[in-house]
Amino acid sequence: MSNKGRREILQLAAGAASVLACPGLLHAQPSYPSRPIRVIFPFSPGGTGGVLLTAVCQAAGKHLGGNMFVDYKPGASGTLGPAELLRGAPDGYTLSQIHSGVWRLPHIQKVPFNPLEDFSYIICMGGYVFGLMVRADSPFKTIADVVTYAKANPGKFSFGSQGNNTTGHLAVEDFAFRAGIKLLHIPFKGDPEGNQAVLGGHIMAHSSTSSADPLVESGQCRLLATFGSERAKRWPNVPTLKESGYDTVFVGPWGIGGPKGLDPAITARLHDAFKAALQDSTVRDIYDKAGLPVLYLDTADYTKFVRDSFYAEKALIDKLGFGLKT
Repeated sequence: MSNKGRREILQLAAGAASVLACPGLLHAQPSYPSRPIRVIFPFSPGGTGGVLLTAVCQAAGKHLGGNMFVDYKPGASGTLGPAELLRGAPDGYTLSQIHSGVWRLPHIQKVPFNPLEDFSYIICMGGYVFGLMVRADSPFKTIADVVTYAKANPGKFSFGSQGNNTTGHLAVEDFAFRAGIKLLHIPFKGDPEGNQAVLGGHIMAHSSTSSADPLVESGQCRLLATFGSERAKRWPNVPTLKESGYDTVFVGPWGIGGPKGLDPAITARLHDAFKAALQDSTVRDIYDKAGLPVLYLDTADYTKFVRDSFYAEKALIDKLGFGLKT
């Protein structure tokens, strides 16, 4: 055999060895994505979160050279989407929005997943602005009014949220704990239902996200407080719960996840596509108009953040007395 022939064989062998050393190369074929990618939104349609995720998926799909579509799966406190990842193949065609309830709920109730073992965390993309909203003709003008009423009428001030043990629910429960009051929680499948309930006078208040902004802008509803560490850009005249004297801060970080064992090469491509979507003009316009924070974390940092948050949430749940009863 000639020296040239030997060199070619050695080069082929070296190439094969590199592929075997990096199994992801075998699966992350250039054809990905060859079919539409399904991204589950685990709450009701009609809110800012669903609109934002749709825009994000459209922009990310363009970057990938394929199509992404949003599939709404409301209910079960936002766990139906993540739970469906347990049945999805780790091929990059089934993803879900991941929210803080994913690592909080296992401390409260039985769920079909382990957030530290059952998912591949791809990217953290943002947070929500939460606030307590009442109808415009409500007698409650401030958080102090709520506290005064609740102390005189324990368990009678009713408020809604996206569901039991969601961020909107626990933020108000944390505030109530600090204020020494008892409130009546009414869970819904998402913000649109809760927003309509407060408009219809069925509940006194709703712990809503930015999906309630149009109701506040139109003068139909009024924000008593927001739950961030500082005033929301969209509502600079609305105080935070912290300013109102209660050290309650919730921002509801969200990101994108896939099934356990997602190919690292596909994870990297998806991360890059979603990160690029954060620079898309339509996406940024939604973030800006809704006053939503961009909370970007790459795959490694997001995975660590989830693990750290899992244990931090346990401390919160134990404090509120909502822990899983064994």
